[in-house]
Order: sequence, then C-alpha cells, then structure tokens
Amino acid sequence: MSSQTSLPRPLQQVWTAFIAAVGRLDKSLSPRVTIRKLQNHSFTFSDTIYIFHTALATYWIYIMHVPGFLKFMIPTLYITAVLIPLTSQFFLPAAPVLAWVLTFFASKFIPPSQRPGISVVLLPTLESVLYGANISDILTRFTHPVLDILAWLPYGVIHFTFPFVVAAFLWLFRAKEALHYFSRAFGYMNLLGVIMQILLPCAPPWYELIYGLTPADYSVRGSAGGLARIDKLFHSNGYAVTFGNSPVVFGAFPSLHSGCATMEALFISHFFPWATRYVWTYTAILYWATMYLTHHYLIDVVGGSCLAVACFYLYMPEQLKGANATAPPSSGAYGSRRSKYELYDLEEPRPTRGRSGNGRIMRDATEYDVEDLSDRESDEEEMDITFRSPITPNIPTSATPLMKQKTGGAPKRSHQHTASIASLIRAEDRADDGWSPIGTSFNIPPPRAGDDDRNSRA
Repeated sequence: MSSQTSLPRPLQQVWTAFIAAVGRLDKSLSPRVTIRKLQNHSFTFSDTIYIFHTALATYWIYIMHVPGFLKFMIPTLYITAVLIPLTSQFFLPAAPVLAWVLTFFASKFIPPSQRPGISVVLLPTLESVLYGANISDILTRFTHPVLDILAWLPYGVIHFTFPFVVAAFLWLFRAKEALHYFSRAFGYMNLLGVIMQILLPCAPPWYELIYGLTPADYSVRGSAGGLARIDKLFHSNGYAVTFGNSPVVFGAFPSLHSGCATMEALFISHFFPWATRYVWTYTAILYWATMYLTHHYLIDVVGGSCLAVACFYLYMPEQLKGANATAPPSSGAYGSRRSKYELYDLEEPRPTRGRSGNGRIMRDATEYDVEDLSDRESDEEEMDITFRSPITPNIPTSATPLMKQKTGGAPKRSHQHTASIASLIRAEDRADDGWSPIGTSFNIPPPRAGDDDRNSRA
C-alpha cells in the first residue's frame, strides 16, 4: 500500500492537489527565460505600479540605519528571485505584500522632524459621537481568563497564520489568478493601512488607560494591552517585548487586524462558499477581541473593514467573478485541453457517493487535471466511453458498435459523432461481396454454380 492510500481521505485530496500544484509550476532556473518573457511583454498602464514600488523601496532603504551591505542585499536578493522563473512565480506577485512589510518595519527610521503630530482625543471623540458611547471602553470593563483566551487565539495567534492558510488553499484548489488576486488585495490593503497610520498617528485605547488624554510623543514605547494578561497566564513576556518594540506604536486607525480578518473572510466566502459561516464567526470574534484587549476603538475596526471591502472589490478581476471563482485550477499547457467527454459530446459520469460537491474545498483528485496520477483511474474512465476500436478479439462479424450493456434504467444518450467509420457501414450487406470492416482478413465468397461448369469445360 502506498503512502498516499494510507492517509485519510481529506489528506489524500490535499496531497493530490499539492502534487498537481507543483506540476503546474515553471521549474526553470534560467534567467534567460524571464528576460525573454520581459522582452515579449506588452506593457500597459497598470505596469506603472512597479515604478511606485521601486520609488517606495528606494526611500525606505535610503533612510534605514543599517550596515551598507544589508541595504545592498535587499534589492539584490529580490531582483535575483524575480529573474529566476521558479521563484519569480511567487516573488513577483508578492510585490505588494513585500512592500507592506518593508514599509511597516522601516517606518521606525523616519526622522522625528518629518513625523506628524499624534492625536490622542480624535478616536474616542469620534466613537462617542458616531455610536453614542465609548463602546471599546465598555467591552474592557469586565475581564476573565476564559475571555482572555478567547480573545488571544484570534488576535495573537490565528491572525498571524491565517493569511498563509488562505494563500495555500487558493494555490492548491483554485486558479492561479486567485492567488495573484489575493496578493494584490491583501498587500495593498495593508500597505495603504500602514501609510495611513504613519500619516495620521492616533493613540490606541491602552494609551488612554495608562496616560489618560495627555499629549503623546514618539518616545512612548508600545504596550501589550490586554495581552499582558496572556503573558502573565503563561509566565512569559513575549507580547510585552513584541509590542514594546513595535515600529508603529500609534497605528490605531485603521485596524489592520480587522482589515486582515475581513479580507480573509471575503476571500473564503467568495472562493469556498461552504465555509462562509465559519470564517465570518472567526471575524466577528476578532472584531470583539481588538477592543477587549484595548488595542483598537470601534471606529478603527469599522475603518479597517471598510478598507478591506474596498480593496477586495477594486482589485477583483473579471475572470474570477461569479461561478468562475469556484472553478478548479488548470494545469499549465494542458489547461485548455478538453476531456474525452467534451471531445465526443458525451455526458460526464456523475460523481459517486462520498465525493464532495463543486462548492467543497476538498475536491476529487480527477478535478485537478493531473496527468498520469493514477493508471487505475484512467482505466476506469476509459470504460465509460461507449464506442471502441472495431479491431477487437472475439468480436462478432458485424459492424454494430460495441455498446456497454446496462441492466435496467434508461439507455445512455450518445451522439452520432462518436460512431466510428466502421459502424457506418453495414457489414451484413457487404460480407457477400468479400469484404468485412470488422474482420482482420477478406472473406472469399463461395463460387457460383455457373462458374463451376465453365471451369470444368475449360
């Protein structure tokens, strides 16, 4: 028994999809391939976004207070990754995500003279005006270890891992364009969010709890807020160190925690509709957790969610709208190849019991267009083709098509185009003339009586 068949069925399907996804990759390591593609590329206005990326990266690398060789290594490594076809498939579409990461971590090097002033009262005032009360303050008045754990899991754990899970499932089970779309929408949402946090710095709720409404400056270190109770619970200081060294301390608005959760929920709902209720439940809990842990006001949560919705629909390509979103991936050069059922205009067999529907995330292996994954599956599919080659051993001397016999039920609908040339000729009518389209040799007809008499006189 192979290692694949020994796995549970869901893991088998994931493994099969992984093998298919790897098979669809361009495994070339020659930069000449990328250069040739670049020479043949027809540039459009949308390609000018890379000028923005180049200028942004140049600015951040310039102001970074790091050794010179590190400044040199950052662009060198990225250019190398883009030139190699195997890695460029990931690093080129990931440019928005990498731009966000660089902006977030390099923002701490902005000179204080170039930083805008910090607003302390703007967010709580807007929350009270828009919603009638300081909702985030109300949610923090009662705490409990169970609630701490419930808030910590989505805010401090799942938030950092879920984007990779969504990207992995899009890569495995959906078209290549879906992963590129996620990279653009997710990356630009976070990039815009960080730029807004830099240009409009606002104090989070934990600052109000610690310092009140006194003016803030950039010398204040970040705080773990409610996550300090998690450090105390596990006898550690991981979150205190992480948030204390945060490069963006006053980045309350918009909440990128809520933005990321909303973006992930939108993608899961769009590409895997069956999981909609589960992912939005996680998103709702995270909304609450951001306020319960004193990291965001309600206005921050709303702002981050609105930013996510705007980026989701702004970057959605036409080919991924509607039913196309749940279509399985194609396999590169073989993606446009039609199946044997389409070629012969036959009805494709219905999935057997136990197979998932089209809306399910775990699809059967045959839906991933994998070449030679299983000879057994190929043989089973061949049995469903009604018409065969007429040169078959132990076949009756007739040109009647070889139909697969069924017991009961309506006969399977076929199409006249599937009939072979031999089936269009009636073997019974031509056998007397000495030719049969089925047999492997010519049949010699018996001599007629008149011919025997003439032969004997001769």
